Amino acid sequence: MDTPMDLDAFEVGFDIPAKPGMDAADIQTPCLILDLDALERNIRKMGDFAAAHGMRHRVHGKMHKSVDVARLQQRLGGACGVCCQKVSEAEVFARGGITDVLVSNQVRDPVKIDRLARLPKLGARTSVCVDDIANVAELSAAAVRHGTNIECLVEIDCGAGRCGVTTAQEAVQIAKAIVAAPGLTFGGLQAYQGSAQHLDRYEERKAKLVIVIAMVRDVLDALAASALPCPLVTGGGTGTYPLETASGLYNELQCGSYAFMDADYGRILDQDGQRIDQGTWENALFVLTSVMSHTKPDIAIVDAGLKAQSVDSGLPVVFGRDDVTYVKCSDEHGELSDPGGRLKINEKLRVIPGHCDPTVNLHDWFVGVRGGKVETLWPVSARGRGY
Repeated sequence: MDTPMDLDAFEVGFDIPAKPGMDAADIQTPCLILDLDALERNIRKMGDFAAAHGMRHRVHGKMHKSVDVARLQQRLGGACGVCCQKVSEAEVFARGGITDVLVSNQVRDPVKIDRLARLPKLGARTSVCVDDIANVAELSAAAVRHGTNIECLVEIDCGAGRCGVTTAQEAVQIAKAIVAAPGLTFGGLQAYQGSAQHLDRYEERKAKLVIVIAMVRDVLDALAASALPCPLVTGGGTGTYPLETASGLYNELQCGSYAFMDADYGRILDQDGQRIDQGTWENALFVLTSVMSHTKPDIAIVDAGLKAQSVDSGLPVVFGRDDVTYVKCSDEHGELSDPGGRLKINEKLRVIPGHCDPTVNLHDWFVGVRGGKVETLWPVSARGRGY
């Protein structure tokens, strides 16, 4: 959005969980809150790393689904653009003024391909991943129809077993087809090892990346042998970005969760054996929840259950406290072990979600907090954009 949202027409507790200027203690729960100081430090740190190593950083929009956060990442962290996983997400970011958008996924449905080909008309450099030569003709026809250009990245299956080609020969064949296709440009390679990101030990992640880097090198050699320049090798996430950077093959990173952090990412260890949420990154995203019942002396019930957070990567962790533990949840309730009976009715707690991406997609708003006050509200701009 080009101008700040006018919140005067919204009512706290009905349309929105808070308003700028109010005390953080008065925020309605359950809701998402952002520690703006921690968020900004995370963004600057990643931006400084990328700049110091001559890397571009394309932030992952599927994590926060927020035009406002993406803009902050550009302003404070020098982000070159944004990754999306769906055309509908890409449309939101392009309409919000983000001018370099990569759909880091395959687009095969004819309606979606047509929408993708129209994205450049919104002022956004548009890229997409390809792993099937038949897709090249589909994308080309749409780009020609709309008089636009789509950059295509050949995706390599780096070990996740999902999308991507598995041989250098396939990559070269698709790259040649892209170069020959009207309306398309060969943009380079997508090489993201998603399954390595959450491996606990640094050495485990490093071993996975040794394999990935060898695959990328093979493809680059094959492209060079076919006189096909490869301008971009992009990939890397919060768990592995130092390894892609050190390879000398990558020139763009796609880190997402570093900005918010979550309980699952937080437990992985860096090269020195330290949790990354204690040495490298700070928790900036929380689900704010309130105690609503305490009829049992050692159990407190809060209002953040399954509808307020995703538990696919584990239960949330109560932030800043070791005397209470989140132990169970149902649709609308969370159960906390409170052996000392310390929690009080209406007491508010910050919990770190197990997995930030799907948790964000359950909410309409981020409440930005600084110094005990609500500073801003940002809409979750691309919430529900899964088509």
